[in-house]
Amino acid sequence: MDNSNVNNATAKTALITGGSKRIGAAISRLLHQAGYNVIIHYRLSEQAANELAKELNALRADSAKVIQGDLNSETIYNRLIEQAYQCWNRLDVLINNASSFYPTPVGSITMDDWHNLINSNMKAPLFLAQAAAPYLKQTQGNIINMIDVHGQRPMKDHPVYCAAKAGLGMLTMSLAKDLGPDIRVNGVSPGAILWPENDISDHTKKLILKRTSLKRPGEPLDIAKTILFLIRDANYITGQIISVDGGRSIYI
Repeated sequence: MDNSNVNNATAKTALITGGSKRIGAAISRLLHQAGYNVIIHYRLSEQAANELAKELNALRADSAKVIQGDLNSETIYNRLIEQAYQCWNRLDVLINNASSFYPTPVGSITMDDWHNLINSNMKAPLFLAQAAAPYLKQTQGNIINMIDVHGQRPMKDHPVYCAAKAGLGMLTMSLAKDLGPDIRVNGVSPGAILWPENDISDHTKKLILKRTSLKRPGEPLDIAKTILFLIRDANYITGQIISVDGGRSIYI
Protein backbone atom coordinates (compact mmCIF):
# COMPACT_ATOMS: atom_id res chain seq x y z
CA MET A 1 0.00 0.00 0.00
CA ASP A 2 1.29 3.47 -0.93
CA ASN A 3 0.53 5.53 2.14
CA SER A 4 2.46 8.65 1.14
CA ASN A 5 -0.81 10.58 0.70
CA VAL A 6 -2.24 9.71 4.12
CA ASN A 7 -3.26 12.80 6.09
CA ASN A 8 -1.25 12.48 9.29
CA ALA A 9 -3.51 14.94 11.09
CA THR A 10 -6.42 12.52 10.85
CA ALA A 11 -4.59 9.18 10.68
CA LYS A 12 -5.11 6.68 13.45
CA THR A 13 -2.25 6.43 15.92
CA ALA A 14 -0.67 3.34 17.47
CA LEU A 15 1.78 3.07 20.37
CA ILE A 16 3.98 -0.03 20.17
CA THR A 17 6.02 -0.79 23.28
CA GLY A 18 9.32 -2.39 22.43
CA GLY A 19 8.57 -1.30 18.88
CA SER A 20 12.09 -0.82 17.53
CA LYS A 21 13.37 -4.38 17.06
CA ARG A 22 12.35 -7.93 16.17
CA ILE A 23 8.56 -8.47 16.27
CA GLY A 24 7.97 -4.92 17.48
CA ALA A 25 9.67 -3.47 14.41
CA ALA A 26 7.59 -5.69 12.11
CA ILE A 27 4.43 -4.43 13.82
CA SER A 28 5.54 -0.81 13.50
CA ARG A 29 6.30 -1.22 9.79
CA LEU A 30 3.06 -2.99 8.88
CA LEU A 31 0.81 -0.59 10.78
CA HIS A 32 2.64 2.33 9.19
CA GLN A 33 2.16 0.74 5.77
CA ALA A 34 -1.54 0.42 6.56
CA GLY A 35 -1.77 4.17 7.16
CA TYR A 36 -1.29 4.45 10.90
CA ASN A 37 0.94 6.97 12.58
CA VAL A 38 3.23 4.97 14.85
CA ILE A 39 4.88 5.78 18.17
CA ILE A 40 7.89 3.55 18.70
CA HIS A 41 8.70 2.98 22.35
CA TYR A 42 12.09 1.69 23.44
CA ARG A 43 14.02 1.23 26.67
CA LEU A 44 17.67 0.87 25.60
CA SER A 45 17.56 0.47 21.80
CA GLU A 46 17.76 4.17 20.98
CA GLN A 47 19.70 3.75 17.74
CA ALA A 48 17.36 1.08 16.38
CA ALA A 49 14.30 3.17 17.30
CA ASN A 50 15.65 6.31 15.64
CA GLU A 51 16.69 4.43 12.51
CA LEU A 52 13.25 2.83 12.19
CA ALA A 53 11.51 6.18 12.68
CA LYS A 54 13.78 7.74 10.06
CA GLU A 55 12.95 4.94 7.64
CA LEU A 56 9.21 5.37 8.13
CA ASN A 57 9.31 9.18 8.01
CA ALA A 58 11.13 8.95 4.69
CA LEU A 59 8.10 7.11 3.33
CA ARG A 60 5.61 9.53 4.90
CA ALA A 61 6.78 12.70 6.60
CA ASP A 62 6.02 13.18 10.30
CA SER A 63 4.33 9.79 10.65
CA ALA A 64 6.62 8.10 13.19
CA LYS A 65 7.75 9.26 16.61
CA VAL A 66 10.08 7.76 19.21
CA ILE A 67 9.64 7.76 22.99
CA GLN A 68 11.88 6.21 25.64
CA GLY A 69 10.94 4.66 28.94
CA ASP A 70 11.86 1.93 31.41
CA LEU A 71 8.74 -0.11 32.11
CA ASN A 72 10.22 -1.18 35.44
CA SER A 73 9.63 2.34 36.74
CA GLU A 74 6.35 2.75 38.60
CA THR A 75 6.16 6.42 37.64
CA ILE A 76 6.36 5.91 33.89
CA TYR A 77 2.94 4.65 32.86
CA ASN A 78 0.88 7.85 32.87
CA ARG A 79 3.80 9.86 31.50
CA LEU A 80 4.40 7.45 28.61
CA ILE A 81 0.76 7.46 27.56
CA GLU A 82 0.57 11.26 27.84
CA GLN A 83 3.67 11.60 25.63
CA ALA A 84 2.15 9.23 23.10
CA TYR A 85 -1.15 11.10 23.05
CA GLN A 86 0.54 14.46 22.56
CA CYS A 87 2.32 13.28 19.40
CA TRP A 88 -0.87 13.74 17.34
CA ASN A 89 -3.48 14.52 20.03
CA ARG A 90 -5.11 11.11 19.70
CA LEU A 91 -4.49 7.49 20.55
CA ASP A 92 -6.25 4.62 18.78
CA VAL A 93 -4.15 1.55 19.56
CA LEU A 94 -1.95 0.39 22.43
CA ILE A 95 0.19 -2.66 21.64
CA ASN A 96 1.86 -4.11 24.72
CA ASN A 97 4.75 -5.85 22.99
CA ALA A 98 7.74 -5.10 25.26
CA SER A 99 8.87 -8.15 27.21
CA SER A 100 11.71 -9.49 29.32
CA PHE A 101 12.56 -13.17 28.79
CA TYR A 102 15.17 -15.34 30.47
CA PRO A 103 15.29 -18.57 32.49
CA THR A 104 14.73 -18.62 36.26
CA PRO A 105 15.33 -22.21 37.44
CA VAL A 106 13.77 -23.01 40.79
CA GLY A 107 16.40 -22.55 43.47
CA SER A 108 17.97 -19.54 41.76
CA ILE A 109 15.01 -17.14 41.50
CA THR A 110 15.63 -13.71 43.02
CA MET A 111 13.28 -10.88 43.85
CA ASP A 112 14.90 -8.90 41.02
CA ASP A 113 13.96 -11.71 38.61
CA TRP A 114 10.39 -11.62 39.88
CA HIS A 115 10.03 -7.86 39.59
CA ASN A 116 11.70 -7.63 36.17
CA LEU A 117 9.67 -10.40 34.53
CA ILE A 118 6.36 -9.50 36.17
CA ASN A 119 6.81 -5.77 35.51
CA SER A 120 7.46 -6.01 31.78
CA ASN A 121 5.13 -8.90 30.98
CA MET A 122 2.10 -8.20 33.18
CA LYS A 123 2.30 -5.08 35.35
CA ALA A 124 3.23 -2.61 32.60
CA PRO A 125 0.50 -3.81 30.19
CA LEU A 126 -2.10 -3.38 32.93
CA PHE A 127 -1.07 0.10 34.03
CA LEU A 128 -0.46 1.32 30.47
CA ALA A 129 -3.94 0.09 29.55
CA GLN A 130 -5.40 1.90 32.55
CA ALA A 131 -3.64 5.14 31.62
CA ALA A 132 -4.59 4.83 27.95
CA ALA A 133 -8.25 3.92 28.50
CA PRO A 134 -9.64 7.50 28.58
CA TYR A 135 -7.95 8.31 25.26
CA LEU A 136 -8.84 4.99 23.63
CA LYS A 137 -12.45 5.45 24.67
CA GLN A 138 -12.57 8.66 22.62
CA THR A 139 -11.56 6.78 19.46
CA GLN A 140 -13.31 3.42 20.08
CA GLY A 141 -9.80 2.07 20.18
CA ASN A 142 -7.94 -1.18 20.75
CA ILE A 143 -5.49 -2.80 23.13
CA ILE A 144 -3.40 -5.74 21.96
CA ASN A 145 -1.39 -7.74 24.47
CA MET A 146 1.48 -9.96 23.36
CA ILE A 147 1.13 -13.19 25.22
CA ASP A 148 3.00 -16.46 24.55
CA VAL A 149 2.24 -20.12 23.93
CA HIS A 150 4.11 -20.73 27.21
CA GLY A 151 1.46 -18.78 29.09
CA GLN A 152 -0.60 -21.94 28.68
CA ARG A 153 2.06 -24.62 28.34
CA PRO A 154 5.01 -23.98 30.65
CA MET A 155 8.60 -24.02 29.51
CA LYS A 156 11.12 -25.76 31.74
CA ASP A 157 13.19 -23.41 33.92
CA HIS A 158 10.98 -20.39 33.12
CA PRO A 159 8.34 -20.42 35.92
CA VAL A 160 8.28 -16.65 36.48
CA TYR A 161 8.06 -15.74 32.79
CA CYS A 162 5.35 -18.33 32.16
CA ALA A 163 3.34 -17.16 35.17
CA ALA A 164 3.59 -13.56 34.00
CA LYS A 165 2.32 -14.43 30.52
CA ALA A 166 -0.48 -16.55 31.97
CA GLY A 167 -1.48 -13.56 34.09
CA LEU A 168 -1.44 -11.33 31.03
CA GLY A 169 -3.84 -13.72 29.32
CA MET A 170 -6.34 -13.33 32.15
CA LEU A 171 -5.81 -9.57 32.19
CA THR A 172 -6.65 -9.50 28.49
CA MET A 173 -10.01 -11.15 29.10
CA SER A 174 -10.71 -9.09 32.21
CA LEU A 175 -9.91 -5.80 30.50
CA ALA A 176 -12.11 -6.74 27.55
CA LYS A 177 -15.02 -7.19 29.96
CA ASP A 178 -14.29 -4.03 31.93
CA LEU A 179 -13.48 -1.68 29.03
CA GLY A 180 -16.24 -2.72 26.63
CA PRO A 181 -18.16 -1.56 24.73
CA ASP A 182 -15.87 1.38 23.98
CA ILE A 183 -12.51 -0.41 23.78
CA ARG A 184 -11.73 -3.84 22.35
CA VAL A 185 -8.96 -5.84 24.04
CA ASN A 186 -7.36 -8.92 22.48
CA GLY A 187 -4.16 -10.92 22.71
CA VAL A 188 -1.79 -12.55 20.27
CA SER A 189 0.14 -15.60 21.40
CA PRO A 190 3.24 -16.31 19.30
CA GLY A 191 4.92 -19.67 19.06
CA ALA A 192 8.25 -20.24 17.30
CA ILE A 193 8.50 -16.92 15.48
CA LEU A 194 11.99 -15.71 16.35
CA TRP A 195 14.51 -17.68 18.36
CA PRO A 196 15.52 -16.06 21.66
CA GLU A 197 18.45 -13.66 21.51
CA ASN A 198 20.21 -15.82 24.09
CA ASP A 199 21.08 -18.62 21.69
CA ILE A 200 19.54 -22.08 21.95
CA SER A 201 20.90 -25.25 20.40
CA ASP A 202 19.91 -26.56 16.99
CA HIS A 203 18.70 -29.73 18.72
CA THR A 204 16.29 -27.71 20.86
CA LYS A 205 15.06 -25.80 17.82
CA LYS A 206 14.32 -29.06 16.02
CA LEU A 207 12.41 -30.39 19.03
CA ILE A 208 10.31 -27.22 19.19
CA LEU A 209 9.44 -27.33 15.49
CA LYS A 210 8.64 -31.03 15.72
CA ARG A 211 5.89 -30.12 18.17
CA THR A 212 4.05 -27.97 15.64
CA SER A 213 1.66 -28.97 12.89
CA LEU A 214 3.42 -26.90 10.24
CA LYS A 215 6.96 -28.11 11.12
CA ARG A 216 8.53 -24.73 10.51
CA PRO A 217 9.04 -21.43 12.31
CA GLY A 218 6.84 -18.45 11.63
CA GLU A 219 7.90 -14.90 10.82
CA PRO A 220 7.41 -11.59 12.64
CA LEU A 221 5.10 -10.54 9.80
CA ASP A 222 2.71 -13.35 10.81
CA ILE A 223 2.26 -11.63 14.17
CA ALA A 224 1.99 -8.16 12.65
CA LYS A 225 -0.69 -9.28 10.18
CA THR A 226 -2.73 -10.83 12.99
CA ILE A 227 -2.55 -7.61 14.98
CA LEU A 228 -3.59 -5.54 11.96
CA PHE A 229 -6.56 -7.86 11.45
CA LEU A 230 -7.63 -7.49 15.08
CA ILE A 231 -7.45 -3.71 15.18
CA ARG A 232 -8.73 -2.94 11.68
CA ASP A 233 -11.04 -5.72 10.53
CA ALA A 234 -12.31 -7.55 13.62
CA ASN A 235 -14.92 -5.15 14.95
CA TYR A 236 -16.85 -7.90 16.76
CA ILE A 237 -13.89 -9.65 18.37
CA THR A 238 -12.82 -8.83 21.91
CA GLY A 239 -11.47 -10.79 24.86
CA GLN A 240 -9.82 -13.34 22.60
CA ILE A 241 -6.27 -14.68 22.42
CA ILE A 242 -5.21 -15.80 18.96
CA SER A 243 -2.39 -18.32 18.82
CA VAL A 244 0.00 -17.75 15.94
CA ASP A 245 2.13 -20.79 16.58
CA GLY A 246 1.98 -23.19 13.64
CA GLY A 247 -0.28 -25.47 15.66
CA ARG A 248 2.03 -25.73 18.69
CA SER A 249 -0.82 -25.14 21.15
CA ILE A 250 -2.71 -28.27 20.05
CA TYR A 251 0.16 -30.50 21.15
CA ILE A 252 0.48 -31.74 24.72
